[in-house]
Amino acid sequence: MKKRSSLGQHTLDREYFVSNEVFQIEHERIFFRSWLLAGHISQLEKPGSYFLFELERESVIVLRDRGGDIRAFHNHCRHRGSRLCREASGELGATIQCPYHAWTYGLDGALRNVPTMSEVAGFDPANYPLHAVALTNWEGFLFVNLANQPQPFADALPGLVGRFREWQPSELRAADRKVYEVDANWKMFFHNFSECYHCPLAHPLLNKLAPFRNSENDLDEGPVLGGPMWMTNREGSMTLGGERCAPPFVGLNDEQRGRVYYYTLFPGAFFSFHPDYVMVHRLQPLAIGRTRIVCEWYFHPDAIAAPGFDPQPAIALWDLTNRQDWDLCLNAYRGVTSRAWQAGPYSELESQLAAFDRQYLRAMSEEPEPKNIPLRMV
Repeated sequence: MKKRSSLGQHTLDREYFVSNEVFQIEHERIFFRSWLLAGHISQLEKPGSYFLFELERESVIVLRDRGGDIRAFHNHCRHRGSRLCREASGELGATIQCPYHAWTYGLDGALRNVPTMSEVAGFDPANYPLHAVALTNWEGFLFVNLANQPQPFADALPGLVGRFREWQPSELRAADRKVYEVDANWKMFFHNFSECYHCPLAHPLLNKLAPFRNSENDLDEGPVLGGPMWMTNREGSMTLGGERCAPPFVGLNDEQRGRVYYYTLFPGAFFSFHPDYVMVHRLQPLAIGRTRIVCEWYFHPDAIAAPGFDPQPAIALWDLTNRQDWDLCLNAYRGVTSRAWQAGPYSELESQLAAFDRQYLRAMSEEPEPKNIPLRMV
């Protein structure tokens, strides 16, 4: 298996972890222009159901309309900007009504009812629909892009195209969800997830289930990075006892049932494909030194409905591992913020970190997207 060398490469310089100016540039050049994992179609089972995706000051309503289509809109009224939905998720009626002046929109985003505005000469409701947000459904996982002219999804994340269908991702349902907030920069979590150099010391149980030397990389450059890792028990899974907590996915071959597949999606998610479940991490940068991580465990609905179904062995293993990793990220971040710290060299076991850094620096070097803000005096 091809493995790109990290020889001669160093970690990112200190300023990339501590500068608020860098943090703002990251949002303009990376987060506001990238395809970001927002959720899963299982969160929108009924027409009118919705959830919010939030990033910095941006809030997006992701909903299923009355015709069954999934749409995304900026969560503000076209009148004076009031937030339309305040709860993180819920069910809408046939319309969305602004709580301030009762401007009312259909679930297709069209402005349907506007009290008293008929008295305003030249006002046309057709000119004031909700601002749409680009949305893509990849195998049941919903991605949004806040750019004015987003790059096509397949071009932005080519490593996902045509892959992982054997795990039936569009049919899965989340069995549990945990939310963590950690005082560390968001890039520390990508670095941590991308190597198992730390596993023998930090994760003795995890390393027993899948020894750190068992890893390979089949995607070693670009926005999707990672690869498979052989498990010690090739008839088991990544759980506290090493046994499966659900039947393996029916589409997997013998090799896939004996491995776990780990991938990072630049800039905001990690996917882990196990024989019996899929685990997803979503990252939300809250500040230069604070990050929210949402972790979800997805199983096939037939497994969830089976008598005696118990996902806790998988959830407990990864909750333990997550907390161990978050402590490592926090501790490393405390050191990186020291004025005396200097970028250190990568080992050959950290080639994926060097690849992430290359992707990050490419994105940071691109020109910011035009704002398309008209200059008009009234």
